[in-house]
Amino acid sequence: MTGYLITVEGPDGSGKSTQAHLLADHLGALYTREPGGTELGEKLRDMVLDPNGEGLSDRAEALMIAAARAQHVEEVVRPAIEQGKNVVSDRFIESSVAYQGHGRGLGPEEIFDISIFATQSLKADLIVLIDVDAPLAANRRGKNLDRIEKAGDDFHSRVMSAYREMASEDPERWIVVDGSGTVAEVSERVIDQVQVRLGKYEKD
Repeated sequence: MTGYLITVEGPDGSGKSTQAHLLADHLGALYTREPGGTELGEKLRDMVLDPNGEGLSDRAEALMIAAARAQHVEEVVRPAIEQGKNVVSDRFIESSVAYQGHGRGLGPEEIFDISIFATQSLKADLIVLIDVDAPLAANRRGKNLDRIEKAGDDFHSRVMSAYREMASEDPERWIVVDGSGTVAEVSERVIDQVQVRLGKYEKD
């Protein structure tokens, strides 16, 4: 029996990384992240997020993230789920669709196709969206911003809108969780909803 791939998505400042860690701990799952999760992926992550990397083009950014994802799936994600382990990934395909497809304006279909090529058609079984309003996310991001966090309010607004649209179009795979409140409050919401959905999958 293969394991489940559960991904945690949300805009910068949503608290999704913290929630991904807590969810993985609760489930006894493997935690990993994108871009990153491998030696190559972490190097590419540093290049993509470097706040001084102003010369990086939008298309190069998208392709570097796809390259990191290809290595991540090959080296970490697929071997784990094939061994029956559950995996919780902080970001996956839908981040690219939201950030590069919509946020950068490169086209969601084109970015999705690149990502599917990178993952050899592997998609998440369950996607948790940490939904927060723009002012709260901006406040949580603080002042020490990476290159993508510095993209501006309009960019981040497009990203959040894209997430909400994807979630509404595929409710069988998406769980939308209110990201306001304390870390513990949000974690309880995430865990409760994930457990309900996983229980449904087991019954099916």
